[in-house]
Formats: sequence, C-alpha cells, structure tokens
Amino acid sequence: MKNLKNSILFKLFTIFVLMVLLLIPTALIKGLIGDRENTQNEAIREVSSKWAESQTVSGPFISIPYYKFVKEPAKKDVPERIIQIKEYIHILPTQLKISGNINPEKRNRGIYEIVVYNSKLNISGVFNSLDLKALDIDQKNILFDKAEFIVGIDDLRGIEKQVGLKWNDTNYFFNSGVTSNDVVASGINAIVRIDPSDKTVYKFNLSVDLKGSQFLYFTPVGKVTDVKIVSTWKNPSFNGAFLPDDRTVSEKGFVANWNVLHLNRNYPQIWTGDLHKIESSSFGIDLLLPVDNYQKSYRSIQYAILFIGFTFLVFFFIEVLYKRFIHPIQYLLVGISLIIFYTLLLSISEHLAFNLAFILSAIATLLMITGYVQAILKSKNLTFLISGILIILYGFIFIIIQLQDYALLIGSIGIFIILGLVMYFSRKIDWYNLNLKEKEEGTL
Repeated sequence: MKNLKNSILFKLFTIFVLMVLLLIPTALIKGLIGDRENTQNEAIREVSSKWAESQTVSGPFISIPYYKFVKEPAKKDVPERIIQIKEYIHILPTQLKISGNINPEKRNRGIYEIVVYNSKLNISGVFNSLDLKALDIDQKNILFDKAEFIVGIDDLRGIEKQVGLKWNDTNYFFNSGVTSNDVVASGINAIVRIDPSDKTVYKFNLSVDLKGSQFLYFTPVGKVTDVKIVSTWKNPSFNGAFLPDDRTVSEKGFVANWNVLHLNRNYPQIWTGDLHKIESSSFGIDLLLPVDNYQKSYRSIQYAILFIGFTFLVFFFIEVLYKRFIHPIQYLLVGISLIIFYTLLLSISEHLAFNLAFILSAIATLLMITGYVQAILKSKNLTFLISGILIILYGFIFIIIQLQDYALLIGSIGIFIILGLVMYFSRKIDWYNLNLKEKEEGTL
C-alpha cells in the first residue's frame, strides 16, 4: 500500500480517474443550463400566446381572381375535357412608405422578464396603372369586381382597433382573413374598386394599431420601400434580410430607416398563383431583452475541464516539489467545489447581472477552497499560491466569455502559456527517480 501511495504512475492514474468522474456532474450542469433556458423560452411563449405573437407585416398588395382553363386528360369513362379553375393575380405597389412608433412593455412570468409592445403604423403608397398585358390573360376572365387589397399580419389578435383604408377618394373597412394563401397565410382584406379600362394611379393610406411580442418585421413589397421606425427601446437588434440604411441608438431609444428597392429582392412586382414567396425578404427590429446569462453560463462551463485539470496539476506539483501528500479524496472534494461554482453562477445570474453573479460565485468558491487548502496543507505560502492561480484562472475565463469574437484566440494563447509554465517548472524534475515520499509520516 505504501508503494502504491508513493507511485507517480498510480497518482497520475488516480487523478485521471477523478477528472473523468467529475465530467459527469459537469455534463449534468450543462443539461440544467439547457433546461433553465427552455423554461425561460416557455415563459416567453406563454406570455406571447396571451398577448400576441411576433408580428410580420407583409404587404399591402392586390390579389385579383381570374379564371384559367386547363385541359384535363381523359380518364376511365370520362373523355378529355377543358375545365375552369380559379387562380389569383398578385400585384405589388410601386411605392410603399411605412412609418411607425413602437412602445415596448416589460411583463413578468415568475423570475423571467418578457418584452411585448404596442405599435402604431401608418402605411401609404401608390399602385401605378395596372398593366396586365404581360400576363397574357384575357381580361374577360379577370374578376376585377373581386379585387382584394390585402395586408398580411401574422397574428390578428394583435390588431387593437378597426382598420380603415383610404383608396384614392374612397374609404373602406377591412375584413378578417385572406381568400388565397398564395402570398400570405394570415391577414386582412378589403374589396376595392379597380377599373381596367383607364390608366388610373391608385393611392392608398391606412393606419394600424398593432401589438405583438419580441419582434416586428416588414416585407419590402414596394418597387421602392421606405420604412421608418421610432421607439424608446434602448437595446434594439436589427435583423432579417436588410439592415437599416440609417439608425440612431441612444439612451432615449432608437430611430431606424430602411430603403429597399425591388432589385434587392428575388420576386417581381406582379405574378400569378403561388410562384413566389415574400417572407424571405423580411426585416425589422428584435426587442428581446439582452439576457444572455444562459449562453454565458454554458460557455463558461466549457472550460470546466481546464479548471479541474489545472488545479489538480498544481496539487500534483505541490506533492512532487514540496513532498506534501494529498489524498485522492481531497482532490475529489476540491474538484466538486470547482463544479459547484457553476451551479452558483447559474442560479445567481437568474436574479442578478451575469458579471456580478460570476464575481460573487468566484469569491464564494475561492474562500471555500482556500480555507480547505490551508487546513490540509498547513502552509500559508502554498495556500496563497493555489489561491493566486485560481484567481488568475477565474479572471482568464471571465475575460474569455466577455470577448466572444476573440474567445478562441485568447483561449488558445492562454492554454499555450499554461503549458509553457508547466514545462518550465517541471524541467528539472527527475521523473525516473521520483517517489511521492512525505517529509513527515502521516498524511495531511
């Protein structure tokens, strides 16, 4: 038994086994982080389902039904024949201008905060004279009296007030739903007057009070689309197919402007049927709270093996260089302390800012390990050495998770420096003639 205790290979094997065992609770904590993030997302979905979901305003556009005649092949006992089917012509505006204001609100579900919003949007624009000759459709088969002015809205529960449309000099009220799912699956419509015999330019204007959750997107259906959004939200994220041409973000909120041409997207101004989908060109504002504690917690636990391995390595070198025998159980307890740091970090970061949670969790872990090391080694110098190394390690991880874009670079450099230090301090050790004999009898 004494020979085993003094064996370098046995000690290294024991340390390796302990590190492998500690990967089990590390994996469990990773799963816990994922579960807590899923709980947060579920809270967001629950509030959104009762308020209104995320909104995308698609349109407006005009859909005109027409009759199409196709040849149906002969079947058993049924000869070949010509059948009539109804399809739709979809026409996008020449000019589209959207201006609006977003008023965000914070709602709470348990310990989680969710952002919802009320918005007031003014939508105006122009349809130039409708030239349908390029479609090669006989005008007598086009049902101009059934032309629909459509605005796609993802969640109709978000509409706060009746929506009116000014179409040239005529006023209309919208109906719920869309007749055709060729372009959008949900929205509102109004039957408008279109005269195919003249070259009338159709001007439109409408206002929508719309509420939703998390984000508000728009589709650039105009030949020229201008969107201007103003809000008091201080942390906007601009996402989608297009970023703002101009934006101003301050403590008072943000102002964002988009200008998109029809040449910037991959669908025309007029088509029939469901040949094109417009949702891929959507863009807008994401109002998600800047809560990234789960992502940062997950990134920090990725370095758990580095923490445990380097701490065990320091203990091993203390045994080799200072002849202080450290029992495997003492290795294990210190390793568990390092793992507990991540549960502290996760739980505290749900209530406080992540950086503050990291500092508090690191201080608590350092105090516990420092006190334990002092008790087992009974050496202030060695205690200070281990404490200093742990402080450097925590500082190193803290910097890495702040610098997301440079995490790989900083991490690689840090590991390279650690390896260099290990090689430097072990350069004079005679590994062939080394036994882990204590200076004094008994374990510490």
